[in-house]
Amino acid sequence: MYSVVEIKGHQYRVAEGDIIDVQRMEGDVGSTVKLDRVLFMGGDSPKIGAPVVDGAVIEAEIIRQARSRKVIVSKRKPGLYRKKNGHRQYYTALKIKSIKA
Repeated sequence: MYSVVEIKGHQYRVAEGDIIDVQRMEGDVGSTVKLDRVLFMGGDSPKIGAPVVDGAVIEAEIIRQARSRKVIVSKRKPGLYRKKNGHRQYYTALKIKSIKA
């Protein structure tokens, strides 16, 4: 069974046991998070929300709070200047524990 859930404005297709990286969420490593913005539930009898499926909850565990790999941004104009900048985005890794209709 899988479902589509909305987390901080982004949609993710999840199933039990999946590990997904989402934008940083508040919480400690090992704590449980309940996600109630379930947009779709698949399986034998699919349910489509309008806009969300009533009573559907996904439980996830925070397994990591970290920063992603560095992205290098370079700006350059010949003869004028060169600029090198880096960025590392914060993220939270979630492990999907259960999907309840």
